[in-house]
Amino acid sequence: MESYLSHTSSTKNPRPYSKCQDCVARIQRYIVTKLGEDWIFLVLLGLTMALVSWSMDYTSAKSLQAYKWMHRELRGNVLIQYLAWVVYPMVLVMFASLFCNIVAPQAIGSGIPELKTILRGVVLKEYLTLKAFVAKVIGLTAGLGSGMPVGKEGPFVHIASICAAVLSKIMSIFSGVYENPCGYTDILTVGCAVGVGCCFGTPLGGVLFSIEVTSTYFAVRNYWRGYFAATFSAFIFRVLSVWNKDAVTITALFRTNFRMDFPFDLQELPAFAIIGRLIYPGAVTFVIATLTFPPGFGQFMAGELMPRECINSLFDNFTWTKLSATALPPGLGRSSAWLHPDVSVFLILLLFFVMKFWMSALAMTMPVPCGAFMPVFVIGAAFGRLVGESMAAWFPDGVHSDGTIYPIVPGGYAVVGELL
Repeated sequence: MESYLSHTSSTKNPRPYSKCQDCVARIQRYIVTKLGEDWIFLVLLGLTMALVSWSMDYTSAKSLQAYKWMHRELRGNVLIQYLAWVVYPMVLVMFASLFCNIVAPQAIGSGIPELKTILRGVVLKEYLTLKAFVAKVIGLTAGLGSGMPVGKEGPFVHIASICAAVLSKIMSIFSGVYENPCGYTDILTVGCAVGVGCCFGTPLGGVLFSIEVTSTYFAVRNYWRGYFAATFSAFIFRVLSVWNKDAVTITALFRTNFRMDFPFDLQELPAFAIIGRLIYPGAVTFVIATLTFPPGFGQFMAGELMPRECINSLFDNFTWTKLSATALPPGLGRSSAWLHPDVSVFLILLLFFVMKFWMSALAMTMPVPCGAFMPVFVIGAAFGRLVGESMAAWFPDGVHSDGTIYPIVPGGYAVVGELL
């Protein structure tokens, strides 16, 4: 009887210690469910997309190296050299087009317009599936490796959003939090930020882009998610470049070495304004041609340079109008492609600018995953470099300010043109 009474009293009056244990257990479950799974998901998303981005850059770079190697080895026969120069990108582009049409036609194009539609609540079938992910990655890698002027950022935002959607389905096996349809938009928004972050190594730009994509509504709770995932992804992406010895340390994707004490003078502002005024109307007139064959017309427009090589060389600190193509200074590197013994630098830059319009616009119409950001950067940088070289020719002694002469740096104009 006494044991029964003691048992009853202990049941009705639980010990304070057991209450504390129960409270701590609930807090632990809440932290793991609400915060722990978010961290795990964001780390997995950032790591996966960094690996995909680096692998895509590595593969496309090797493909472009093979393209240039083939061109060099066939230098003795111009006809075969021309056929190789034309057939190689054709095979890669046709493969990308065929692969996407067979595996997932939804992978064709940039994917950003469709993503905006999905974020506004419209259901588009098969746009966020694993098949679309595979088709987009392989198709975009082949397109970039062909040397055609196609961009990476737009398709990569779509790829990151697909990865986020697929990871959320996998995470829903362990927890029902990711089955909530209200959180699906948040997941895709984070994917947008990661896509830009691991593409250019710019996490802040990725978060701003995710806000731009959603435009109508952006939940404040997504700021830290997007920034953390984009920062982690950008960090891993740049670490992989250092590990592969593509860079000495973690730096910007496209480095510059301009002077910091006096970046520009007030007299140069009208020239910068001209770049901004003329770039925007010209940016909508993309067109393409196949006249980049280096021994042919391509020698007059730096046809042997690939898109990234073009940007790096346009940022060169040398003033090309003061150089001679017959006696090139040491350290010029790839910038020598812009110099011709019989043609002016101005004509080469102008031809490059005009022909890039044709090539970029026609590339946008191909049924393969492609973006427009990188071609716009190249075109803008070329126009800016043209204005900068013109300024250097008009002011050969530099800009006079307070008794000090500051030489014109055409590479700075290329950076302004690229950003506009």
